Amino acid sequence: MNLLEQAIKKANLDEVKELLITDPNMIETFTENGIWMPYYAASTGNEEIVRYIVEYSRASFNTFDPEHRSILHYAVESGNLSLVKYLVEKVGMSPVLGDMDLVTPYELAVKHDFKDIEAYFETYLGCSFNDMYKNPIQTGMHPDPSIIRVGEDYYMVNSSFIFFPCIPISHSKDLIHWEVIGHAITNPKWAYLDELEGGRGYWAPDISYNNGRFYITATYRLNDTGTVYRKQMVVSSDRPEGPYCEPSFIDEDGIDPSIFTDDDGKRYMLLNRGARILEISSDGTKQLSEAKLLYYGDNKRAPEGPHLLKKDGYYYLFMAEGGTGPSHCITVARSKELFGNYEPCPYNPIMTQKDKTAPIQRCGHGKPVQTQNGEWYMVYLCGRMVDGKYSLLGRETALDPITWTPDGWPIVNNLKGPSTLQKKPNLPETIFESANPNYNGQDELNAEWVTPRPPEADGITIKNKKLYIKGSKASISTMYARNILLIRQKHFNFDATATLETPALEVGQHTGLTCYYDENTYLLFGVFKTEKGLELKVVEHIDENDSESLTLSTLPQFNNIDFKVETRGLKRTFKYRLDGGEEKELGTLENVYYICDEGIRKGKRFTGAMVGMYAYSGQKSDAYGVFSSFTYEEK
Repeated sequence: MNLLEQAIKKANLDEVKELLITDPNMIETFTENGIWMPYYAASTGNEEIVRYIVEYSRASFNTFDPEHRSILHYAVESGNLSLVKYLVEKVGMSPVLGDMDLVTPYELAVKHDFKDIEAYFETYLGCSFNDMYKNPIQTGMHPDPSIIRVGEDYYMVNSSFIFFPCIPISHSKDLIHWEVIGHAITNPKWAYLDELEGGRGYWAPDISYNNGRFYITATYRLNDTGTVYRKQMVVSSDRPEGPYCEPSFIDEDGIDPSIFTDDDGKRYMLLNRGARILEISSDGTKQLSEAKLLYYGDNKRAPEGPHLLKKDGYYYLFMAEGGTGPSHCITVARSKELFGNYEPCPYNPIMTQKDKTAPIQRCGHGKPVQTQNGEWYMVYLCGRMVDGKYSLLGRETALDPITWTPDGWPIVNNLKGPSTLQKKPNLPETIFESANPNYNGQDELNAEWVTPRPPEADGITIKNKKLYIKGSKASISTMYARNILLIRQKHFNFDATATLETPALEVGQHTGLTCYYDENTYLLFGVFKTEKGLELKVVEHIDENDSESLTLSTLPQFNNIDFKVETRGLKRTFKYRLDGGEEKELGTLENVYYICDEGIRKGKRFTGAMVGMYAYSGQKSDAYGVFSSFTYEEK
């Protein structure tokens, strides 16, 4: 224990002063437990010492500890209200700034039952903790959000890539709680995904509403093997959940289409690069004019995701710029004329993440929506990483309020970047029971379940309260594998459990759980039939290589087996139980880094980790995985 740590521990202010006058750099040292000295002082709750450090030492308070906690996190845990008030009111520390687990000082006060600090935060923020929400509002793979309000209902769509059904449609009453109510393409014959590599398919959809009909458009992204890489798909329905009509395709190159209807009833599609605009037919199926550039963007790097809003005599053009990495942002420009010259907002970017160490990163690609109460909000994509390297959850959806400046410009969250904890919209809270995707013998699957490309017609069926997955003939490592049933991984820490009946397998066949990204990176935790009999294995597939990482040879006879994958960041532990008996551990993989965008460099990788069930039969007789349950639980 160094001298400064001793002095702080003894609460000896005079000794602290003497030490820092003699050696000012001592304030930058750490305790034996690795805590930065100003944070250690705050954790003791000694306000006098903290005040001296703040006002007389060399310490700066625009930095964070490795978990992105500020000095206010430490002060709250000391329970000293006076110290907390000083740091908030005089130092300007935020009660709603989250650490890497998105835990804020406000949440810590509630967790530790410090009623006085909680009451102070409520007064200071003008909002109780229960009246706040946490970003992201849609965790797991929910990129490129587009939103509309119809009456008192909100509808959002997100990219689905090669997963089927295509383009999930979510519904909300309060902008915070969402349930998947349908998909834009549910007919396998209309999906056109069979030959597409992972990461292709349907990109950046937009949902709009006109004359009693819902329209969804998206880029249909092909492989890089031909001369046409991109087309624009449009479907419509008189119901938000569908069914939607057969897709029409517009042969205009570009990505990120959106549909805008002007006051005169004319309809337009916007596309990148920059914001190009073309007139389309009233039913959205035909291109009526050549595409023209409205505005290239303010940032001038990777301008995409254009959306138009008509308000107070201006056309507001929202764009995503800077690329989808750390420099991602939202900008806005406006014009009095649709085809006029667009003036960039002086406050651009109106949303971006400036703190490169914060938990919520890569913020951009947003669309505004106005509530029935006149409030404005922006939905936008964001991303979170494990160890600052691996975006396991893919790009997610966040929400922040829009305010309009006196000179008529929209800014998001007062230009503070993405919020962790934010005041809820003034809307009635509505939580949907159907949002739970777990399977426990229901007659049909929750709408959140998807497959990589359409399954076989009889590939996934429910009979007698059990889920039958027909084994794929093609290897799981190809784009021709079918019948892999998945849901999005929505949390860094979760348990997934499935119960499988004893499978009737031939040598080379297998079935079980999978943690899946695409055909290039995944792992299988299943029962494998070998020459020895049934074996329990974990097989990792990375690029073109398979590794049998964990194996239990010769399983005893059983009627059913419970698989369990415990995921804690990059670490995955595999457990099993036979016929409801003792749970046993097969083993642990410490670094499952590859089930994410950054896992390998190959093709288009910007989807997200999935988890679910599979079966493989190969070119032998049909094999089935028969599952009686599947449970996903956040930890």
